[in-house]
Amino acid sequence: MPDLSELSENLAGISDPAVINKFFDEILTDKEKKDILLRWELMKKLKDGVPQRTIASELGISLCKITRGSKILKSQESVVNKMLNNTANK
Repeated sequence: MPDLSELSENLAGISDPAVINKFFDEILTDKEKKDILLRWELMKKLKDGVPQRTIASELGISLCKITRGSKILKSQESVVNKMLNNTANK
């Protein structure tokens, strides 16, 4: 798998969400952005306690992807989990 360190370091240095959005617009195709947003929506629904089969039906994704997301959220070390907690506290 490619090393994302350089990209991660650059993204970590950006504090303006508008700049990050522009970066995503410049580097990702519409389909790639759609895929990322779909994964994020999946994680939010799992965090909110929406049943997996409901998520699969609503988002049109496989139970396998949903199960993977569920495992991620169960981890106390999960960055996604921490991000969703921060989003909920705003």
